[in-house]
Amino acid sequence: MNEVNQLPYSCTSFHSRERRSVPLVRRFVRKALVDWACESRADDVLLCVSELVTNALLHGVPPGRGYQVSMQLEPTDDILRVKVHDSGDGKVGPADAAPEPDAEGGRGLLLVAALADKWGVGERNPGKVVWCEFAVRGR
Repeated sequence: MNEVNQLPYSCTSFHSRERRSVPLVRRFVRKALVDWACESRADDVLLCVSELVTNALLHGVPPGRGYQVSMQLEPTDDILRVKVHDSGDGKVGPADAAPEPDAEGGRGLLLVAALADKWGVGERNPGKVVWCEFAVRGR
């Protein structure tokens, strides 16, 4: 179920633990960015969302459960915040630890840290929420 509100600018989408949900999330996020005239940072936002959702699927969402993606735009300061909520107990590793050059993974949070203006992890019961923010001035 997807919910979109224009005032305040916010939307939420819930997805099951399936790899095919990643492109669905990207489509959901892109639509909100277009609707809210926030396309200037679309590539950065979409890449970060893809990484956070993939991490949730691989490390945070237990079998049989799902995850939630929410977005909020603060029109007073043009800050876009994206959150990925999961119900697992997986921990989020540091974003400054470079993986081995031939490692298949371990670069997602490095990308998020490099592209987003801010990012972090919050507690949730059960699970956690990983978020990132983007300044979208000049919308």
